[in-house]
Amino acid sequence: MARNIRGFVLQLREMEYAQAAKALGAGDTRILFRHIIPGTLGYLIVVASLAIPGYILAESGLSFLGLGIQEPSSSWGLLLSKAQQIGISAIKERPWLFIPGFFIFVSILTYNYLGDALRDALDPRAEH
Repeated sequence: MARNIRGFVLQLREMEYAQAAKALGAGDTRILFRHIIPGTLGYLIVVASLAIPGYILAESGLSFLGLGIQEPSSSWGLLLSKAQQIGISAIKERPWLFIPGFFIFVSILTYNYLGDALRDALDPRAEH
């Protein structure tokens, strides 16, 4: 991600509006805060919102395998692991034990839709 941001900053630095500000005598700090950071902020927000589902899935998967959060703390993966240890009979007898799986699915889907919406809203090159 750092390489992408660096490339994006180098691209923005060579844009006409940044060059015009420099030609008019604006300092490096002013160009940075007025032109470069606002141009990269949208990208950072989108990348962060699209990375969160990966973190949720990784933590849940590691906890499910017993490599993540351990008891007495709780996580969705740990709850699913406990439900899986009970066996296949838990689906019929105690279906509420699989609710954490539903919440994992919904949260990942929500963050993906949020990231897509933010990408569409913050893309300066998109036609609205």
